[in-house]
Amino acid sequence: MTSTPPPAHVSARPSEARERLLATSMRVFYAEGIHAVGVDRVIAEAQVTRATFYRHFPSKEDLVRAYVEATDQNIRATMARAAQMTDEPGELLMLMVHGIGEEVCRPGFRGCPFINAAAEYPDADHPVRQAVTAHRAWFHDTLTSLLTRAGHPDPERAARTLFLLRDGAMVAGYLGDAEQARLALARGTETLIKPAYQDRHSA
Repeated sequence: MTSTPPPAHVSARPSEARERLLATSMRVFYAEGIHAVGVDRVIAEAQVTRATFYRHFPSKEDLVRAYVEATDQNIRATMARAAQMTDEPGELLMLMVHGIGEEVCRPGFRGCPFINAAAEYPDADHPVRQAVTAHRAWFHDTLTSLLTRAGHPDPERAARTLFLLRDGAMVAGYLGDAEQARLALARGTETLIKPAYQDRHSA
């Protein structure tokens, strides 16, 4: 029996030029803003030709959506690595929160890349906003699942509250005292998940 060849559009390995374009966009869009950075800047810093750029991204909007989706995939991969460290949902929640706190305090932090992108694309039906919405839906579902597994009496409400704590820490970390934002997020999360442990230990 002969093997079926892969579809013609599937390459054997990711394009190095595309990866450079995406890496460059992730750096400059986050640091300086999406609308503030033009295609020519990305092309120059990625060291590719204009033809190469448009072969991979028919428009700047396609690149922006790829930037948001790549950021989402990086966060999902980080969460998957954390899940390999522990299968205890409360510990995993705190690992996630401490990771966010470290991000808030790192040099060059400019706030949440998804909130920033949404601010530049106010139309909820725009593909970039849809990519932001998809990430936030995944994050909410992840929080709800972890809180459910931890035995929280109201995981949906707790997930919404934790999401607000995370968003607030991102904004406060950029505009105010990053260390205080990190501490507030950690303490708020500990208070939020405490009912799950109280119920578990009293059972």
